[in-house]
Amino acid sequence: MNTDRQVINISGLSVEVVRKDIKNLHLGVYPPNGRVRIAAPLSLSNDAVRLAVIGKLGWIKRHQSKFKEQLRQSMREMVSGESHYFLGQRYRLRVIENNWPAKVTLRRNASMDLSIRKASSTEEREQVLLRWYRTQLKALIPPILDKWQSMLGVKVAEWGVKKMKTKWGSCNPIARRIWLNLELAKKPVQCLEYIILHEMIHLLERHHNDRFTAYMDKFMPRWRQIREILNKGPLGHEIWNY
Repeated sequence: MNTDRQVINISGLSVEVVRKDIKNLHLGVYPPNGRVRIAAPLSLSNDAVRLAVIGKLGWIKRHQSKFKEQLRQSMREMVSGESHYFLGQRYRLRVIENNWPAKVTLRRNASMDLSIRKASSTEEREQVLLRWYRTQLKALIPPILDKWQSMLGVKVAEWGVKKMKTKWGSCNPIARRIWLNLELAKKPVQCLEYIILHEMIHLLERHHNDRFTAYMDKFMPRWRQIREILNKGPLGHEIWNY
């Protein structure tokens, strides 16, 4: 697909404009800082884009305010007493230094025990936790995929988990490949399912248009509420720098 990208200033806002071979203009405001992005038809002029943004200034600023008020985690030091999240639940980290193999254990929805060798660095501790998050997330994904493949009548050829800077997930409709953000391990399961469904619907409809929205409304009527839960949760420090 032919695309053209540029950034223009509109009423003090920096707006990313991506022109594609589409029929309608789509405007979005994205975390973590309220980035404004417009997908526009190739033939649409900058003046028309400016008018569309000006007409939505109030809506844009309300969404940007929500993101600015959203809780951010500070840089993780991986020490006892820190707060860490798994599936929407907050845990207090308890670092246990020993000579056993490194592992993470949850205790009664209260503490997250990190067993690690003595004198381990912050980076080493973080890598153990990230590997644990990845393992847990990869165990949760297959049954959700199976459920929606059956309901949607589509087949995902390949999927994976990785750290992503500005997206919860992505889909390559041609390769039928889905990527999911490792940060989803920290969110409630319903948020993970929402993102999986969102990306799978791109196998039916590539664009975020009315047809895409109709599919979301049909298969997950509460998707907007779930999206709010996802975007209201604390954002990790390390993932949203861009």
